[in-house]
Amino acid sequence: MGWPVAHSRSPVIHNHWIAQHGLQGAYVLLPVQPEQLKTALRALPVLGFAGCNLTIPHKVAAMALVDHIEPLAARIGAINTIVVEEDGTLTGRNTDALGFTQSLREAQPGWQASAGPITVIGAGGGARAVLAGLIDGGARDIRLTNRSWAKAHDMAQEFGAPVRAVAWEDRHDTLDDLALLVNTTNQGMHGQPALDLSLERLRPQALVSDIVYVPLETPLLAAARQRGNATVNGLGMLVHQARAAFEAWFGVSPGVTPELLAKLAATF
Repeated sequence: MGWPVAHSRSPVIHNHWIAQHGLQGAYVLLPVQPEQLKTALRALPVLGFAGCNLTIPHKVAAMALVDHIEPLAARIGAINTIVVEEDGTLTGRNTDALGFTQSLREAQPGWQASAGPITVIGAGGGARAVLAGLIDGGARDIRLTNRSWAKAHDMAQEFGAPVRAVAWEDRHDTLDDLALLVNTTNQGMHGQPALDLSLERLRPQALVSDIVYVPLETPLLAAARQRGNATVNGLGMLVHQARAAFEAWFGVSPGVTPELLAKLAATF
């Protein structure tokens, strides 16, 4: 459910799993204008939906329209998954934080959030989910930097230790000893300029992640790969947040297989 929603790859993922597990149902796109969101959400139980995902611009607005919000979603300040309960009430969840950390573990099975300092770039909704996932994973030193100092400062204050805000002009100073660098902005997405960040001071051992998945390799990831750094694109986060949503709706934990990833890759 979003506005617009035609670009979403989620139907590819969920319909693959529905068929794989022999379930009756279908995952469909629901283009819903913001002013119609409440009506659309309240129609879910009436129409027999198990739930839905939410994308831009509904992730925050829906919080005031559901009956229950899970604690993690409340901390993040956004919901991306709604579960229709047996009594017809709506529960809001956020699976983005789990999706992000799972994507890192998939890329590097031994990865730990506590491995060393982390720099997160951006202070939007994506950053909120990433910060929550990293903190819950045991991160002890997170440097948050954003073009708007006020946004980074306010978010760091809200999340508290271990997050501290760093001025945009000082962003390169955060790279020297990093274990993980994460871009949560739309910089590097198709149609957007590349992220304005030099990787010269980044250690070869650092992992570089970008939650953008169109294109699969952003200029940031290409530059990191050319330097020898391990990289993680946004496709893993997309797939793993979907896994948690699917399990919430159907009680089945689906797998991420080469067949599924090939189906997704064919859509780019």
